[in-house]
Amino acid sequence: HSRRRRLGTSRKWVMSLSIDLLDSKKHDRTLFNCGDDRLDDYIKTRASQELKKKVSTPFVLTDSPDRQVLGYYCISSYSIAMVEIETSISKKLPRYPLLPAMLLGRLAVDSGHQGKLYGQRLLLDALKRSRDISRQVATVAVVVDAKGDDAVNFYRRYGFTEFQTDPLKLYIPMESIEKLSL
Repeated sequence: HSRRRRLGTSRKWVMSLSIDLLDSKKHDRTLFNCGDDRLDDYIKTRASQELKKKVSTPFVLTDSPDRQVLGYYCISSYSIAMVEIETSISKKLPRYPLLPAMLLGRLAVDSGHQGKLYGQRLLLDALKRSRDISRQVATVAVVVDAKGDDAVNFYRRYGFTEFQTDPLKLYIPMESIEKLSL
């Protein structure tokens, strides 16, 4: 944030955080560095191509009018096997072998902006978008593939539960997302 002095008064330039669909002509990803080369490489080199090919939909966090990407996440459609989720949830659902879901494929915050709750802001935006989509296209849950224990603990704080078959793969039922005040 820059400040200017003018005739004894100070004016602070107002910047505002926004999360928008990635626009490779508008958003600067070149300096993004979250500390994980795979996540850095994805946003710098593959995200716009996957968007064009309809494989994944990346959303970026910026501090307008700055074009620098501070964080991002991607969502796409997904299917989960009925046997992978808790019986308390699966017993309420029809007995289909696969259930429709949303995949939160990646979520990362630039290392210079970690600790500012941007990860929370990105996650809640992804859950809200997923909830809104589920109102038009059937979706029973949002799924994440955590990249380690810290990520597992982060997602657990927001109500995610581990899959029975993989402790690094978590989900939150759409029913739970609907109860959040997003």
